[in-house]
Amino acid sequence: MTSLIHSRARLVDALDGSVLTGSELKARVALVADELSALPDGVVFARMSQDLPSVLRYLGAFEAGRAIAMIDPSLDADVLAGLIARFRPAAVLGADGAAPKGYRAKGATWERTDKTGVAPHPDLAVLLPTSGSTGNPKLVRLSRTAVLHNTEAIAQVLGIDEDEVVATNLPLHYSYGLSVLNSHLLCGATVVVESNGVMGRPFWTAVETYKITSLAGVPYHYEMLRRLRFDPEKYPSLRTLTQAGGKLRTDLVAEFNDKMRAAGGRMFVMYGQTEAAPRMSTVPSEKLAEKLGSAGPALPGGRFSIRADDGTEITEPGVDGEVVYRGPNVMMGYAENEAELANGDDNDGVLVTGDLGHLDEDGYLYITGRLKRIGKVFGNRVNLDDLEQVVKGYGPAAAVPAGDKVVVWLQEADTDACKAAARTLSERLHLHVTGFDVRPAGDFPLLPSGKIDYRSLETKV
Repeated sequence: MTSLIHSRARLVDALDGSVLTGSELKARVALVADELSALPDGVVFARMSQDLPSVLRYLGAFEAGRAIAMIDPSLDADVLAGLIARFRPAAVLGADGAAPKGYRAKGATWERTDKTGVAPHPDLAVLLPTSGSTGNPKLVRLSRTAVLHNTEAIAQVLGIDEDEVVATNLPLHYSYGLSVLNSHLLCGATVVVESNGVMGRPFWTAVETYKITSLAGVPYHYEMLRRLRFDPEKYPSLRTLTQAGGKLRTDLVAEFNDKMRAAGGRMFVMYGQTEAAPRMSTVPSEKLAEKLGSAGPALPGGRFSIRADDGTEITEPGVDGEVVYRGPNVMMGYAENEAELANGDDNDGVLVTGDLGHLDEDGYLYITGRLKRIGKVFGNRVNLDDLEQVVKGYGPAAAVPAGDKVVVWLQEADTDACKAAARTLSERLHLHVTGFDVRPAGDFPLLPSGKIDYRSLETKV
């Protein structure tokens, strides 16, 4: 069984500067793996903080072949309780407070008291929720093969090697953050476990102290870095920027690419979905200026096609349709309950993305819109229908994606109601209030079916 941890990989805890590498790192992971192997049948839930214990829990589960669901530690208590009821995990790692019914607390673990449970499919390795802190999320089922193939492909296109040093500035329960961790450990690089985001001074202190070479960010991070007048010349060790988690404005792509090239560095723009473990494409850094606005060609082993409304494939370059991806990194499928964790591969390597786009004559993908009712707030996927339910107390609502934010229209609402609704969304999802642009609206535009015409609303964003 292929390991995710290269023999020269290093974990550095920024809290105290301690280092785990080589045989010591392997031993710590093996210890966790043994503990997890002793648990009853079932998936393991792990509340993934950006700290060393969380990283070791994940690695222990992966090395032990134990299916693990990565859970946001700030997940709404009711949503977590619903997930536990539906999936009956063998244990919840990193837990705090009183254990729910059917579980007993053992330190920072809630262990299920009933030893009988559904054994997940043997290929199942990682599960990630489909949305943030609202609604009734499904779990994306990722096989070990999918995770490892995507990790290897990313490492290849980014040129990651043993000299790279990266920090965990992105949440580890977020597919992009997990991907950064995986791709660096697999190549024998150094991962600095650091819990502060790029907006905090401690992060930049860590960049200087540990000579961090690579920074991963979502569009919001680059918007903020621009306001802070980020200059890579101040951080000579930092030679690579990567961006995913939503489409970054082309002017910002050009600006940061120019800054990095002037400093002797490089920038990569990537496209993906959790369902693809998670990356599907990367724009080569040397092509970024030439292909501004593109999501790049498919990763090694993958292929894009564009599907017309009638299901046929569009072969003419530049013609929009629904983006379809094929590759060994595609998920096995979704799970909505414990029984479905035992299912095999439902997708056969094919992912219908729900995104609109086209391919150019060189096979570079350009995303032009969305079909699914999913948006992103600072890189975090949110179900737009769920957001409407959260603010329904303020009046009829219609939510649409707007880059790395969400615009929510409230029918016949005043300014105070809009501000209150934005605060409610911020508190419920544990995301900054600036990610929710709540606006007053008159009557919503409607389709002939009587449903809200969301496409029309998107043109007003």
